Formats: sequence, C-alpha cells, structure tokens
Amino acid sequence: MSSRHVALIRGINVGRAKRVAMADLRALVEGLGYRDVRTLLNSGNLVFTVPASSRKGPARRIEDAMPERLGVSARVTVLSVEELAAVVAENPLGRIADDPSRLLVTVLTDPADRKGLLPLARKQWSPEALGVGTRAAYVWCPKSMLESPLFAAVTRLLGDRATTRNWATITKLHALVRAGAE
Repeated sequence: MSSRHVALIRGINVGRAKRVAMADLRALVEGLGYRDVRTLLNSGNLVFTVPASSRKGPARRIEDAMPERLGVSARVTVLSVEELAAVVAENPLGRIADDPSRLLVTVLTDPADRKGLLPLARKQWSPEALGVGTRAAYVWCPKSMLESPLFAAVTRLLGDRATTRNWATITKLHALVRAGAE
C-alpha cells in the first residue's frame, strides 16, 4: 500500500551555497519513483507518496541523489503521515507559545537523540522554554531564535542530526499531507 511522507531537507535555500529550485527538487524526487510530489515554501519541504513497491528508505535515496543531480548535499529527514501527526499532537508548548513563527520544532533524524535533550529540558530557560517529544524538540524563543541561548544549546547538541522548522511551517505541512491522504 502506498503511503504519504514528508521530507525535510536541512539547509536548502538558506544562504547562498545551497540554492535549489523547488521545481528541480520536485523533479528529482519524482525521478526516484515517488508520486504526488508537492513542495511547501522555498526551503526544502516536500510531501510525496511512496509506492508500496519501494524498498529502500526515501531519506537515503533523496540524500544520495542530490549531489549528482542538484549539485548540493544535504541531510534529509523523512516522516510518515503518522509521525508528523504525532509531532503536531505532542507539542507541549502550545499554550505558552503565542507566535507560531517563534515556536521552533527541531525534528530528530534519529528518535534516540531525544535522550540527550532531557538534561536541557530540566534547566530553567525563562522566558524561553523547551519541550521534548518522541521525535522532536519544541523550542519557544519569544524574542528571537538568533539570540536564543536555548536554541543555540539545542543546535550545538544535535548538530546535523536534526532539522528545524517553525510551528507555522509544521502545521502547514501537516495540513498538506493530510489533504493528500484523503
């Protein structure tokens, strides 16, 4: 049975070094045999259908194809519809985060990395806050992510083993993937 997935590509169209046209990214993913490929925004967010016959994981296939076909390399994190729904449902900061552009969702490539976040979650970061879910860290940066000691600590800890989107983008991806599943 086919299934819908979301790919979050780390660092695409951030800065000058990794500029990729979303049409080229869509063509790459379609060329790998995935269907119903849609992009969201201009920053490496994809929704697509994985055919039942596909055996190799889509994250690895997309990562492997990017340098040759697009001339850039980047980490790719892929979530199923169910995993993305869990990321949305598990958000522990929804009541305090009143600006979706300042609530950051750092999606873990490997859910086991959440253990490393737990000591950070026990620290006091006020007015910032950190919540840890099964597959994501939720970072509330009410002033600015660029000046956030909490976001800097999360980024330092996880390195390239995660990718971050704001809450507004996560909820748009969730709506897009759900619309394609109906």
